[in-house]
Amino acid sequence: MESFLFQATIYLGAAVIAVPLAARLGLGSVLGYLLAGIVIGPLFGLVGSETEDLKHFAEFGVVMMLFLIGLELEPRALWDMRDRLIGLGGLQVSVTTLLIMGGAMALGQPWTIALAIGLIFALSSTAIVLQTLAEKGLMQTGGGRSTFSVLLTQDIAVIPMLAFLPLLAMPLLPQLNPDGSMNLGKDDDHGHHAMSLVDGLPGWGVTLVTIGAMVAVVLAGIYLTRPVFRYIHHARLREMYTALALLMVVGTAVLMGLVGLSPALGTFLAGVVLANSEFRHELESDLEPFKGLLLGLFFITVGAGIDFATLFKSPLSIIGLTLAVMLIKGAVLYLLGRLFHLKGRDQWLFTLGLAQAGEFGFVLISFSLQTNVLPPFLADRLLLIVALSMLITPLLFIAYDLLQHRMEEADTTPHDTIDQDEAAHIIIAGIGRFGQVINRLVQMAGFKTVVIDNNLKTVELMRTFGFRGFFGDPTRPDMLHAAGLSSAQVLVVALDDKDAAIKLVTYARKERPDLHIIARARDRVQTYALYQAGADDIVREMFDSSLRAGRYVLENMGLTDFEAAETEHTFFKLDRRAMRELAELWDPNIPITKNKAYIERARELNKDFETALVQSLDADEDAAIAGKTPDT
Repeated sequence: MESFLFQATIYLGAAVIAVPLAARLGLGSVLGYLLAGIVIGPLFGLVGSETEDLKHFAEFGVVMMLFLIGLELEPRALWDMRDRLIGLGGLQVSVTTLLIMGGAMALGQPWTIALAIGLIFALSSTAIVLQTLAEKGLMQTGGGRSTFSVLLTQDIAVIPMLAFLPLLAMPLLPQLNPDGSMNLGKDDDHGHHAMSLVDGLPGWGVTLVTIGAMVAVVLAGIYLTRPVFRYIHHARLREMYTALALLMVVGTAVLMGLVGLSPALGTFLAGVVLANSEFRHELESDLEPFKGLLLGLFFITVGAGIDFATLFKSPLSIIGLTLAVMLIKGAVLYLLGRLFHLKGRDQWLFTLGLAQAGEFGFVLISFSLQTNVLPPFLADRLLLIVALSMLITPLLFIAYDLLQHRMEEADTTPHDTIDQDEAAHIIIAGIGRFGQVINRLVQMAGFKTVVIDNNLKTVELMRTFGFRGFFGDPTRPDMLHAAGLSSAQVLVVALDDKDAAIKLVTYARKERPDLHIIARARDRVQTYALYQAGADDIVREMFDSSLRAGRYVLENMGLTDFEAAETEHTFFKLDRRAMRELAELWDPNIPITKNKAYIERARELNKDFETALVQSLDADEDAAIAGKTPDT
């Protein structure tokens, strides 16, 4: 027990230290987990042989992830994805397999082993790629959706691969056990026969049992989920919901294992069945923490399991093979991206994101070793190549970020030109959701505006609906002056980019001290920065809507419409006055939490807030009793 707790302390401590550090350096959580595993494993030797056993346990993180992915996909969505699943994903798996097989045969491997190697390296890392796409908010981009389609195809392809690999087996060579008896390699590591529902069955029997298991999962998801959740609900214990969610995932995984199918595919199927269930969000919230921890543990075990001794024996060979595999996969992905009309950053995300080998490669290598498809010395080298490619993957995402930044800077789309007769007294910089509402309101009132935005798609969308807009960088002096800065009366700064907004306000105030500038701010800190830059009216984007929601709360708690509206108005005036005072104390070079003068004044203003609001409510009540309206 003490040994288990000690090992748990090492793994958790390594994660807690390495992952936040990697995130702060912009390396991503996955690379942090991998580096943590390298530190506690090959580098300092704090963990040993138990890492391999722990990896099998941590693979449930991948299983849970696919279950949660399934919960997000309706069957109709899968059907809508059929072209990309079969076309894009199918081509990626088959072409990559054939090319890597050809490379392995060129290096002297027999065709059976070469084909097994091609199948292993055709798969990418679902865990790393989806985790990174989610962290970077890239899942809903064109490249992200195409990447997900290929990963889903690969996960499904694992099933026929597992069924096909035994056909490639070499002649079985008997091995001696320590006691001198023959070992034919049919037992598992602990000398026990693995449980199976299909052993000894004829081919048609295996097919029937496999189909029966999948039908059982579907029927259980449709007909048993609701009564079981209703039964659990009577206990009124939060942990019972978590226990049920874990039971569904683990039970489905075990059933799939008993019939020789991939647990990941089985749980994905269960998730898809439950995608339309009213319990979907409950399951997601219960399993998310377990998925995150187990995935992190999985990445740590990958890092800890890297055999640097084998690497140091022939570093150039192994690193060269790793890079060759990634280059082959990258070339296939790039060409397929072109074939399926991916462009620019979407194509590079698709290419760089899937160029590695994946965690299912470990599964296929282990299975190939057990079924005598691969010799042990080659399996060790393949495991190392898979691990190294996964270790390189976070660096490829960093390269994508740099490439995306350069592509944005080098955007060759010419900016629109604004003629003199198109200039207006109202300039709106930025036409996102915030700027669109302002533009429509002002134009409805009969005023002419000139709108500038540096997002070409947004400007084109505006034009589709009949609104005039210009593509260009609003912070460029020539663009501003062409829009009529010298004669404008109002400048509305509604840019998403905080730095660009402050730069624009600063320049406009310098050029036109008399210009009225209205600026959008995301939070208090940006409000202070815009105030110092010279904005006249600063609108926090969530503030007014929050005030209105708060007024509804007060009305539903018994205040009259008038009292709630007066309280809202009083709060608005007090907050506006407080923001002006605090803006004078704000120092961009000192974090707010360390600015003593700011903190002390903020505390005083909070007390003043409470007193003023109570007095306002009392005045409203007295006025209502006297039958008159209080002065405002």
